[in-house]
Amino acid sequence: MESAAAIATFQFGWPQMHHLFALLCLVAVVYKLTPLFAQRRYALRNIEAFPGPPAHFLFGHVKEFKQQGKDLDKLVEWGRQYPYAFPVWFGPFICYLNIHHPDYVKTLLTSTEPKDSFVYYFVESWIGEGLLVSKGQKWFRHRRFLNPGFHYDVLKPYVNLMSDSTKTMLDKWERYANSNESFELFEHVSLMTLDSILKCAFSDNSNCQTESGTNAYIKAVYELSHIINLRVRTVPYHNDLIFYLSPHGFRFRKACRVAHRHTEEVIRKRKEALKEENELDRIKTKRYLDFLDILLFARDENQQGLSDEDLRAEVDTFMFEGHDTTASGLSFTLYSLACHPEHQKLCREEIIKALDGKDTTAWEDLNKLPYTTMCIKESLRLYPPVPVVSRTTTKPMTFFDGRTLPKGCNIGASVYGIHRNAAVWENPDVFDPLRFLPENVSRRSPHSFVPFSAGPRNCIGQNFAMNELKVATALTLKRYHLLEDPTQKPKLIPRVVLRSLNGIYIKIKPVDPQV
Repeated sequence: MESAAAIATFQFGWPQMHHLFALLCLVAVVYKLTPLFAQRRYALRNIEAFPGPPAHFLFGHVKEFKQQGKDLDKLVEWGRQYPYAFPVWFGPFICYLNIHHPDYVKTLLTSTEPKDSFVYYFVESWIGEGLLVSKGQKWFRHRRFLNPGFHYDVLKPYVNLMSDSTKTMLDKWERYANSNESFELFEHVSLMTLDSILKCAFSDNSNCQTESGTNAYIKAVYELSHIINLRVRTVPYHNDLIFYLSPHGFRFRKACRVAHRHTEEVIRKRKEALKEENELDRIKTKRYLDFLDILLFARDENQQGLSDEDLRAEVDTFMFEGHDTTASGLSFTLYSLACHPEHQKLCREEIIKALDGKDTTAWEDLNKLPYTTMCIKESLRLYPPVPVVSRTTTKPMTFFDGRTLPKGCNIGASVYGIHRNAAVWENPDVFDPLRFLPENVSRRSPHSFVPFSAGPRNCIGQNFAMNELKVATALTLKRYHLLEDPTQKPKLIPRVVLRSLNGIYIKIKPVDPQV
């Protein structure tokens, strides 16, 4: 009897447990969704003054982006229908106001509004709260510390290091020059810019261009960049728990540990080596200053320097920002010149005259390349390395036409959209370096060309990047003719930096030194 009663109790209680569990799940879902729907209502109210393309209730505009190489052009197309700005929804809850006109961008970029926490959050576990993602007083303090690291006296000796890295890359290209085979640029260029960054930031001759498969740190940096790109475009990975439990999350944490250990060891060794030195001028008598020297000697008005954690964050940030963005810019510059041999010819003539028989570039040569510089800028216009710059408003922001966004809104400045805005640029899809003649530049808003952003939060390393673009372009054109491969057109895709889904392919042949 007792046994029968127990079974009856069990059979009666089990469905109740099911109901209780279902009720708890429902409560948890409602608890999670309530603030999200409040967030959606707030966003809808905020963007009432900004009409835009119709959005699906659940998917937003996500299904419009096919990941086939035309997504950025879709934004440009919408920009023609909705001048100045329009909302873009990523799912039902995340909304960005996409702005694509210089007058709107000026309002955003002349402010000190912080980076948004959506995309940049994904890189924080690698680069920490460095200059890229920090905000408020911490950002101001670090920016002041880092500014001396990009003074032209510090940048001067880097030109020789950039030349060495470029020559290593060009030597590897010999096997393509003697065949009619096209090859993918970005992989080669990315290793070269990484090599340059390691030399300039750490004084580290890593040989990563020739030993990229064996160096643990190089492999870790590549792994981290790849997984960050993957996480940005994989919606389930936006959830920390899902990403943490995934194989990619495991690989990301492992690569982070390798990268952090390497940076910490480099900082420790440099501190040890500098124990006897107490001023930068004494170091300059022995060798060039690198980025790490500047950071280690930086002091505020209270004679306080950066903590070890902040040092690591800034070095890792420089690594992250400095190699991938420049690699994108250089790859598309070389591709653009391959597609426009008439401009390539003029650049080569200018370069040969400027270098005057030398096989390397010096600091004083960089100002002798005005036409080459215009071609680089035109490529950066058509193919901006960072196609979108995003911010979050911390106070109401009113634009020049009187429309206002309240506090707490996400804004995406479409650099690609600004650079291809037909209201700003005549024939915006045509490669025309003469747009950057001084008389033409003076007729445009300074915010019509923003490959390095603008305002107080502009790219601190833009002179470093432009120097490397000039050095690498000059040495490449002096040595090789660049030829388009018409069967391999890049399919542009916005990742952390501008990439091509199918790679960036060109062919090369040697330049005859007698011609």
